[in-house]
Parts: sequence; structure tokens; C-alpha cells
Amino acid sequence: MPRLAGQIDLAKTEAILDAAALVFGERGLSASVELIARRAGVSKQTVYNHYGSKAELMRAIVDRRVSEITAPLMTPGAQEHPEEALAAFGRVMIEAVMAPRGTSMLRMTVQGAVELPELARAFYESGPVTSRRRLARFLEMETAAGRLAVDDPALAAEFFAGMVIGTHQLAHLLGVGRDLTAGQIDHVACEAARRFMKAYSS
Repeated sequence: MPRLAGQIDLAKTEAILDAAALVFGERGLSASVELIARRAGVSKQTVYNHYGSKAELMRAIVDRRVSEITAPLMTPGAQEHPEEALAAFGRVMIEAVMAPRGTSMLRMTVQGAVELPELARAFYESGPVTSRRRLARFLEMETAAGRLAVDDPALAAEFFAGMVIGTHQLAHLLGVGRDLTAGQIDHVACEAARRFMKAYSS
């Protein structure tokens, strides 16, 4: 059965984002839109029709990843079970930090930040800033519901992210990190959530 127009657009969007993430990770922020389009199997104009600039394309790539990372905070029942939600969030954070594609893209973004600050800013604002903001909002709701007592949600969100990520991100960025097993990742995430809940218990 032929796909509907909306399905075709969605398929193109995913193809463009997948291609852009790969190309940015391989070639850096200076990679051409033409190369991204060729890798995605679409025209250069199609890329610009979907995203008006490379900065907007970068935002879209990171937005998609952040949505995946913060999904555990948005699922039904997450608010009623904050420790489990935080552990799941932490688990996905660690996996994202250690993923080869994510590491490559972050490394290239850092390397190109001086020459292309608008793309680096788009990466930062759509990535770390947005994920922390969503976590802070979750903590606000938990505090309003009486399950936590967080007086500064933004700062607490930074604390939790630091507990989870630790030195893993820097180690992988430098190419000296070691992969963790699923059990080790789960242990770190659950321990961070447990200690966080204890620190901010109502």
C-alpha cells in the first residue's frame, strides 16, 4: 500500500536527521549540507525546506535525542514513582554519553566551536540545557505533589546529572573510557536515584 504524504515527510525527516548526525560526527560542523542531503538520499533543497539552516538542523538532531533521554520522565506513572523514573532517566543518559555516535558528534562540536559558535550553541541549548530543564520541571512537580522537597530544581537537576554522568562523558570524549555492562549502568543509575531521593526526601 502506498504511503501517505505525512508518512513520506516523516521518513524524509528521519533520513535527514540520521544522515546529518553521521556526517557531523564524521566530518565536523563544517560538513556541507550537500553531503548530508546525498547521504540521506534527498535533494539539498529538501534539507533546507525541512530546516532553514545548519543550526536548525543541529537543534533538530539534538532535540530528537533529548526526547529519547527524557522520555522516562514523561511516561504515564512516572510522577507517582519518582525513584524509578529517575533511575530510568539516568540509565538512558549514561547510554547516550557512551554511545559512539554521540561521542563523535560531541567531539566534533567541541572542535568546531570556535569557528562555528552558532552550531555549538544550538547543540548546547538543545541538548544539556533542555534535558536539565525538563528534569527540573519534573522535580518541581514532585515537590508540588509532596513526594520530594527540592528548593532549587535547576540546581538539583545539575546535581543529578553530575552524579549519573560522572567522568564517563569526558573519558569517552578523550577516547580513554571503558564501556560499562548493562548491569553496571543499571547500578550507577539506580544508586544515583536512591541517593538523590534520600537527599531530597520530603
